[in-house]
Amino acid sequence: MSESNSDSDRDVNPTGSKTIKDPSQDPRSPFFLHPSENPGAVLVSTPLTDHNYHNWSRAMKRALSSKNKIRFINGTLPKPSYLDSTYDLWDRCNNMVLSWITRTLSPYIFQSTICIESAFELWKDLED
Repeated sequence: MSESNSDSDRDVNPTGSKTIKDPSQDPRSPFFLHPSENPGAVLVSTPLTDHNYHNWSRAMKRALSSKNKIRFINGTLPKPSYLDSTYDLWDRCNNMVLSWITRTLSPYIFQSTICIESAFELWKDLED
């Protein structure tokens, strides 16, 4: 039985330490999802309503930042091309972030955002 992070999955960088080739296995990567993370997790306990956007957004930004997923909502990790090797990783993490955000929306707000496909677009929509 082999380990998931075998030497064949790693390279040695110039400092002599090993780096992980697969970004989904590197905890420093925005594409990393811990095995305990799931779309049903509630990151912020107070749902977004018409009256608490600033407090809600601050709490959500902290939660996403702690999971290294803030780049999905601030526009610094745009959707790659379908041909890009990171597309599937991006799509999986984007869907997880979408799930985390939508689980914290009031039912009225949730219904108005159900068709949005990217965490960045959803964040911008909620901000407006």
